Amino acid sequence: MINPTQHKQLFLDDAAIAQMTGVTRRLHQPASHEAVIRPDQTQGQVAVQTRSAPQWNSEKGLWEWWYWGYYTVPPYGKYHATQRSLSCYATSSDGIHWERPNLGLYEWRGSRQNNIARDPAQERTLYHIVRDEAESDPQRRYKALFDVHDRYLGVSPDGFTWTMLDVPPIPSQDESHFLYDASSGQFLAFVKQPTDWGRSVWLATSRDFQHFGTAQLVFHSDAIDRANRKACIQQILADPAYLAPPLVDETDHIAQVYQMAVLPYAGLYVGFPVLFNPAGAIPPPHMNYTALNQVELTVSRDRLHWERVADRALFLPVDPRSDGSYGWAQKLLCGTPHIHQNREIWIYYNALRFRGMRELYKDIPDAYFEDQSALVLAKLRLDGFVSLDAEKEGTV
Repeated sequence: MINPTQHKQLFLDDAAIAQMTGVTRRLHQPASHEAVIRPDQTQGQVAVQTRSAPQWNSEKGLWEWWYWGYYTVPPYGKYHATQRSLSCYATSSDGIHWERPNLGLYEWRGSRQNNIARDPAQERTLYHIVRDEAESDPQRRYKALFDVHDRYLGVSPDGFTWTMLDVPPIPSQDESHFLYDASSGQFLAFVKQPTDWGRSVWLATSRDFQHFGTAQLVFHSDAIDRANRKACIQQILADPAYLAPPLVDETDHIAQVYQMAVLPYAGLYVGFPVLFNPAGAIPPPHMNYTALNQVELTVSRDRLHWERVADRALFLPVDPRSDGSYGWAQKLLCGTPHIHQNREIWIYYNALRFRGMRELYKDIPDAYFEDQSALVLAKLRLDGFVSLDAEKEGTV
């Protein structure tokens, strides 16, 4: 149970509710959305993504953000292009307006006038980064997980020069989330591994960022998600305001959990699972799925057992198609949300217009493929995840 002398009691679950009649739990979506980092087309970028949230640097007095900038590289053509991602760096004084400082560290396309934060020749991808303000060793101020599959551990004094630790990696597929949980004094790696329900969430923990225990399965989809998947696809297909998946087949695909960011909050843990809803199987050589990726809410008291919130209502649904929106096909949290001045919850997420290669989208102008995604800030009032509502009268 939540200790009321330490934390507020939220209505995300029924743990403190003995009886509830005539009342429904209603999920509240963030009220505002603003694209804060878009592709830098002056540098040839066509997309941006990240799996790290902005974090405060108390020494610089600035917010820092490491993200991936995607560049089109040969072979290039209207229907065939290959993308290369590079680690980039941005700073902000307010978390809304971001600058791309000229780092001058690495040459890219004949110039060092860029904000590239990691050598393009390095094999390992900087996947997650956490600034550890409590670390006594300044050489370990920043801690990161590297690579696009198994996660290798690295430490740094500044977020730019890294020392890889001689320890085993954390087994993972291509998605994960990483954070430091101050309430338990542990580093948490929510990695992606398969189960009978496809992509699923597993948790590995460490107290010293040196030794991570064996990951445990903590969250996966189920038969209700499978049924919801079909309804979700049909709803988008029936509404011309949305971009329909370019390939839809009649297979009863299972829904899967693509990834899950986690926020320690008010003595519990709020999860933001991305429900991966396949629409159609893409044939070889690409062999993936067209799909919709949308965010729901879960809650846990121990990080191991998770409950769905508000009958699986969508927290971040895909956007209607417009020039000013990016989340036409996919939304995924960047990392752990930030509690801003104890007034709002700031949720940074990836918004992507497409899922699947260019040639699947026959009628989309080329300009949208030069501006495919953005990093978006959404805001929610403090404690505003859910409310208990009654039409006329209810009792809790």
